[in-house]
This record gives sequence, C-alpha cells and structure tokens, in this order.
Amino acid sequence: MIGATSKALFHTLAQVEFLRKLASRYGMRPGGFARRFIAGETVDEALAAVAHLPARGLRLTLDYLGESVTSFDQAAAAAQAYVRLIEAVVAAGVERNISLKLTQLGLDVDRATAVDNMRRVLEPADRHGFFVRIDMENAPYVDRTLQVLETLWQQEHHHVGTVIQSCLIRSPQDVARLNGLGARVRLVKGAYQEPKTVAFQEKAQVDAAFVELMRELLDHGSFPAIATHDPAMIDQTKRYAAEKGYSKDRFEFQLLYGIRRDLQRALVKEGYLVRVYVPFGQQWFPYFMRRLGERPANVRFVLRGLVSEGREP
Repeated sequence: MIGATSKALFHTLAQVEFLRKLASRYGMRPGGFARRFIAGETVDEALAAVAHLPARGLRLTLDYLGESVTSFDQAAAAAQAYVRLIEAVVAAGVERNISLKLTQLGLDVDRATAVDNMRRVLEPADRHGFFVRIDMENAPYVDRTLQVLETLWQQEHHHVGTVIQSCLIRSPQDVARLNGLGARVRLVKGAYQEPKTVAFQEKAQVDAAFVELMRELLDHGSFPAIATHDPAMIDQTKRYAAEKGYSKDRFEFQLLYGIRRDLQRALVKEGYLVRVYVPFGQQWFPYFMRRLGERPANVRFVLRGLVSEGREP
C-alpha cells in the first residue's frame, strides 16, 4: 500500500536529527517551505496568521505543537503555555477553540499528571467559553486518552472532545462510547504508522470505515467534525446528510491550515461550516513530517521551496 509506505518513510525521517536541524534552520524563515502548513513559532505569529480567517467565513482551532514530554516540569510548562495561549486568544478576540495532545501534558509521565495539567488548562478555558479538543495519538494511547476524557467529563468539564481515527479497527466501539457520553468527536483517517494487528492497511478499508463512522456520528453524535481533504469522503458526507435531511449546521468540516484552500472556499460557498486546524510552535517538525506522509503531493511544494532557498546567497 503506497499510503502505508509513505507514512513509514516520513515517520522514519521525522526521527533524523540532521533533518530536524536543517528544517529548523530553513523551514520557518519568511517564505520558508513550512510556512504554508505551520502558522508560526510564536503565539503572536499564529494570531496574526489566523486574523483573516473569519472574514473568509472560516472557523479555527489553534494547536500549540508539542508531544511526548517525559518530565513533570516539561508537562507543567506545556500546560502553562496553553494557559498563556488562552489569555492571548481572549485578548485578540479570535474564536475560542484550541487543540492539544495529552503526551504534551505528561501522559507518558503518568495518567494523573496529564489529568492535573488538563484541569489547569480547562479551568481558564471553561471560564472564558473555550472548546478544547484532545488530539488522538497513535494506537497505544487510545485507551488512556479516552479514560482521561471520561475522567474530565465526570468532573463537569463538558466543553472538551477528542478525535477518532478510521484506520483503527477498534474505532466503531470508541465512537459508540463517545456518543453515549455526549462528547464531540473529530473524525480523521489517521496519520500514524500502525501495525496490521490494530489498523487497516488498505486505503479502501480505511475509507469504508470512515464512511461508516461518519454516518454513525451524524446520526448519533454531538456536532461531529468531519476532518478530511479527500473529495470522495466529503461528497459521501454531503450526500448522506442530504439523504437524512440533516441541516448543514449539524456538523462541520475540518481542514488543515495551508492545505486545499480552494476546497475550504468551496465548502464555505456551499453553506457548510468549515474549521481550519492551525498548528504553530517550535516543535513543528514531527507534525510537518506526518502531513507529508499523509499527503505525498505536499512533497512537491516542499521540494520547490528547498530548491529556491538553496539558490539564495
């Protein structure tokens, strides 16, 4: 399967220290090749990058990139960075919606640390009317992520949701679990390299699972987010919603910052709700490499950028 091979290749490349340093040097300079997909390395840069989105009819979610921290201090620092992001978003007057990863907040330290840091983020988030999305990581983290979400839900933090990946064989049960809870779900195909014991390896299987999960979320979910750039999956969603008589404000489409901006505009013009997932921060390289593995057509754009930068004096 070409998609699986691509994911494996870019997952490996993401671990190469030389490439990370090279990317850090060139990728985020003005006009750098990563600027199309990453909104900047600082909060101020990210807020400036999203300022035009509402005028184009687009919603947004901000993601301060980072993952896999291994100490209490790193996890606490990440939680504090999100508190500062919340304060900056309130001051800027942009939409109050953020995304984060639990390994960024200490899930690899222990579950209690991640829960405590999530509460530190959710207290000001709830106070200021934010919605917080917990991004799903690869398969070994699914159970712990859902457990943390359920713990937070029991503690009356109800403006929090998560993500389900259609590539994972277990996902129908997880969607039913989250629908029963009432938590909002973002449905994606999945960007991680996963073994065949837990994940579908063929694109046709992943797509078929995506369609089934989309239908379940539209029928029984709470304002689901259908996150894909695949025109076939988008058409299937539009067709199913129309067949069932669902209004266009029952769900939203989500697309990644810098990818298929033509599709973003077209969906808005058709009257659909569209949210742009906007990543930023210094820890952008692993995310960037997953995007390349997920959509190899983006490689051509990056290579053109590298060639043009190589010509600079």
